[in-house]
Amino acid sequence: MAQPVPHPSALPTPPACTADFCLIPLGTPTASVSNEVAAVQRLLAKSGLKYSMHSAGTTVEGSWDDVMRLIGQCHAMLHQNGVVRIQSDIRIGTRTDKKQSFDDKVSKVQALLEQDK
Repeated sequence: MAQPVPHPSALPTPPACTADFCLIPLGTPTASVSNEVAAVQRLLAKSGLKYSMHSAGTTVEGSWDDVMRLIGQCHAMLHQNGVVRIQSDIRIGTRTDKKQSFDDKVSKVQALLEQDK
């Protein structure tokens, strides 16, 4: 028998998550978005959350609410800076069986690759 679906207000958000996101400013004067990326990285540095920039976006970890708020604040900041349209790609991971940081995930794979040598 199917479980009844609770009201959304009865469900908490996950206590922790890892989000990989890429903000895509549209309609900028040039194809380069390095100034916008730098502005986002400056905001992330002030956030207090753990993050890591990579060539196609940024990974950030923290509580669901903090991470989602921060991504929204990145949008708001770029809008304030004159970017009228932003599209974002976001992948979010959560787990309940153990606590695992994005560094832990990378280290695990690197250790497996070391065994290949």
